[in-house]
Amino acid sequence: MVEPAHGKRFPKASRILATGFYVLFILVTSAGCGGGGSTMTASPTPTPAATETLRAKAQARDLIIGTAADSRFLSETLYAATLSREYSELEAENEMKFEPIHPAPTTYNYTGPDNLVAFAQANSMKVRGHNLVSHGQVPDWVSSPLTPWTPSSLSAVLSSHIANVVGHYKGKVYAWDVVNEPFNSDGTIRSTIWSDSPGIGFAGQGTKTIEQALLWAHAADPAAKLFVNETGAETINQKSDAVYAMAQDFVDRGVPLTGIGLQLHVETSFDSASTLESLSQNIHRLGALGLEVHFTEVDVRLQDGSATSLAAQAKTYQDLMKVCLAQTACKTFQTWGFTDMHSWIPESYPGFGWALPFDETYAKKPAYASLLKTLQ
Repeated sequence: MVEPAHGKRFPKASRILATGFYVLFILVTSAGCGGGGSTMTASPTPTPAATETLRAKAQARDLIIGTAADSRFLSETLYAATLSREYSELEAENEMKFEPIHPAPTTYNYTGPDNLVAFAQANSMKVRGHNLVSHGQVPDWVSSPLTPWTPSSLSAVLSSHIANVVGHYKGKVYAWDVVNEPFNSDGTIRSTIWSDSPGIGFAGQGTKTIEQALLWAHAADPAAKLFVNETGAETINQKSDAVYAMAQDFVDRGVPLTGIGLQLHVETSFDSASTLESLSQNIHRLGALGLEVHFTEVDVRLQDGSATSLAAQAKTYQDLMKVCLAQTACKTFQTWGFTDMHSWIPESYPGFGWALPFDETYAKKPAYASLLKTLQ
């Protein structure tokens, strides 16, 4: 997910309703689920016919429909039931990022991610990994070492991390966001501890750090699909031009890149003919390189939950889905969470919310209906 310097992205637990109930969901694994649960006020919505779900409709269109998930909430009956019923893929929202999964030099915390993988396997869902290299959520032992890193010593840290994490999930995670948000808005490489501060040995060499991370990930699991995931590169602009140039270079030289992830954290103003056309052109040119495009973090934030706003949101979701379905390169449509109960938006964008297809009580919003209709 998008990771600006001002903070981390964790669901806002303070928004849990206080008057409801939850029932323990038993995971098909011997490991305990990390974190707590939530309370609900709404009664469960009757399970729809199997053919009237996002999952079933997307499968009929040969599209993976996914969502970000958090193992802490699998104990909520409505969370688990909705996740398994409506989606064919899940991705760890935070738990596979460097800091939570590798909190100390010799410590890896696989409990939460393992629970997500077990849930996915029990419900015939794919797992997408997020992420291996990013400017955000870097643990203190890496960002503030007792002994300053040299490019050689930091390279050893990152190569070991990628080998350990990807190796742990070899054959279980089908695709990885190997590098997350490596570009600035003007198309230059973002300055990070991995790229040039001190970097892993490729400071000033453009996309070489990204290339090396892809090579390490491919060595750890040659069958996994490997992606560079970027925000703000959805339409044709300086950043997406840089992403395209990188992709073209990697394809030409045989660097193991499967595709590009386009995040699509947007507002309803994104839903204009010119913007959607630019998005389509960008997907098309990436597809022409033989690459896949995944919509990885879709949400449509609003400033209120009025009927007018929800209708505009529904149209935005509908039009994004139409763009994806119209492009053969677009293989996955994934939202960043699925219920407003556990959304990162209110905390990260003060004054905004209501961003996902299900509301805080897991009721289907107009956005859900528009996605389902578009998938017909």
